[in-house]
Amino acid sequence: METIQVRNGLSQVRNKLETGQLTLGFIGGSITEDSSVLWNWPEPVARWFVESFPHARITVENAAIGATGSDLAVFRAERDLISRQCDLIFIEFAVNDYLTPSEQRMRAREGLIRKLLADGRSELVIIYTYSQRMYEEMSQGKAPASIAEFEQLAEHYGISSVWVGLHAWQEVKKGQMTWDEWLPDGLHPRHRGSLSYGQCVIAYLEKELITAPDRDSEVTPRSLASPLNAHHWGNASTLSFEEVQLEGPWLIRRAAAHMPRVDQILTTAAIGAKLSFSFTGKGLALAFDFGKKSAEFTYQLDGGPAITTRRDRPNWCNDGGWFHIYWIADDLEEGLHHIELEVVHGNREDCTGTNFHLGLIGILK
Repeated sequence: METIQVRNGLSQVRNKLETGQLTLGFIGGSITEDSSVLWNWPEPVARWFVESFPHARITVENAAIGATGSDLAVFRAERDLISRQCDLIFIEFAVNDYLTPSEQRMRAREGLIRKLLADGRSELVIIYTYSQRMYEEMSQGKAPASIAEFEQLAEHYGISSVWVGLHAWQEVKKGQMTWDEWLPDGLHPRHRGSLSYGQCVIAYLEKELITAPDRDSEVTPRSLASPLNAHHWGNASTLSFEEVQLEGPWLIRRAAAHMPRVDQILTTAAIGAKLSFSFTGKGLALAFDFGKKSAEFTYQLDGGPAITTRRDRPNWCNDGGWFHIYWIADDLEEGLHHIELEVVHGNREDCTGTNFHLGLIGILK
């Protein structure tokens, strides 16, 4: 597999640049997010647009969030990208989806792609970065399953892809960059590694937007392809906190500064506080401002057995600030469902608080 797979000539992007205005969208994990700690690959890409098209006003909407996957992104697409009228959107989830079961990540990814393509405004590019889990397969010249599956979707929907992780790998093999300069922790690239990723994306953009032979600038409307997976999550939506019934001391607050992609949180720190709501659909996910000081909870779905959560808190997890998704169910019978939930203490060494900060209620339809 080559580092660059061209399937779309970016004709809409060229036209937007000619009109003098372009909005770039990015969505993915920590390798892509706008960070004050890391200098990530979207930065050189955005700067390239500014340098290459000085007549155009370039807007950047970076919606990437560390330690999140395409399952959460499918619920955020409308608010964080579509409503921002992004013209060119880069998707980076091959790493963060790596451990997600194949069927689940394929449903989520296809749902995300279909949402972003539905109105015909945005053109997409899929970016594949690298984690150390990919080492064995890539050493054998194979594409890791998380990437190979993304390629199936890219081919089906005519989306170009750029394997920046392979590009960096090849630079290391040629002696152009050391492994330590690339990503010493096996996941997060340093400045040089991020530049390598960015340069690979720029090579694709230069070919398509600058050096490619003149193409017909007329944009031909494209119909959305029929789905590969009939159970895709393209109809995912969110439920307003106004539809939630509350018992006990609850507040709706503006999200904290460390949760920039969340408008409001439904919050309590009281053990025994309860909430309930009904929803129509076939799946339910809750996303939290989560960390070591977060409470656990007990829930009952449709009057079934009580289930108490026991969520992992990795060593890198802080007291809060991780926008973390928890799936209640993803394959229910389509129809009306009801959930009741009670806040409990985790009663574990790695659970040091009772903060319950709910940031999103996601519904699959």
